[in-house]
Amino acid sequence: MNYTIKTELSIQSSVNDFCAVAAGRKISNCLRAAVKFGMQALTAVFLMAQLSVPVHAASAPVIRFATEATYPPFEYIDQTGQIKGFDIDIANALCAQIKADCTFSNQAFSSLIPSLKLGKFDALISALGVTPERQKQVAFTHSYYEPSGSFVAKTASHYLLTGLPGKTIGVQQGSTFEKYLQDKYGNKVTVKTYASIQDAFLDLDSGRVDIVLADTPIALAWLKQGNKSKTYAIIEKPIVDHTYFGTGYGIAVNLNATALLDKLNKALAEIKANGTYDQITKKYFGD
Repeated sequence: MNYTIKTELSIQSSVNDFCAVAAGRKISNCLRAAVKFGMQALTAVFLMAQLSVPVHAASAPVIRFATEATYPPFEYIDQTGQIKGFDIDIANALCAQIKADCTFSNQAFSSLIPSLKLGKFDALISALGVTPERQKQVAFTHSYYEPSGSFVAKTASHYLLTGLPGKTIGVQQGSTFEKYLQDKYGNKVTVKTYASIQDAFLDLDSGRVDIVLADTPIALAWLKQGNKSKTYAIIEKPIVDHTYFGTGYGIAVNLNATALLDKLNKALAEIKANGTYDQITKKYFGD
């Protein structure tokens, strides 16, 4: 409705009526009274115009996530340049529950926790194992995935887990798997670290390392590429070690970000209860 037009018509009508009533008086008196009346009416028009301005709803809060997007199926960059993966779908589902917007930035794995502590991001979701050492620096949500590690090598090598000493093993730098190798095998193996686990697999393919240790889903995803499974395989079976790989993967936030941590934990419980978590897990890992 156009309040201004209706009010102007009302003002004109009221002035005409006023002057008609004052027909027996002096014209100047009528005009002075009309001007005074008009000023009051114009003030009312201004106030009504202010009320007619639409009020915009407050914008949704933004949660800035950082990840290391060379770790399929947890996080990777698709053909369109978008960051996708299991972790990304989990984060988006949590943001939907919180009614927040998510943004994702691709960072080197070793820089994730330092960048979070500097305030460059609000949260990290990057297949981060919850370990005592990391808990000294950041706070974690409840676990959303239980990790295991797998050694991958050429099938023709016929390696056993007891036969690892003397081998060169590739692993991602700064990962819990790197610490596992160093503590469990020490100088018995040569540990070669990589900024990206995909670089470790490239070196395995070219013969520069004998074995790669990675998250089991990462290893399985790599084996599915091309005809890799005809040449390479997981040595024996996946390894589960809570001491090194953590009690599970969690989303990291700063130690003082208790409000955000509570919201994420609440949302995580909700997506597990409403079936969203199971749908995402099935999408990436099957039944």
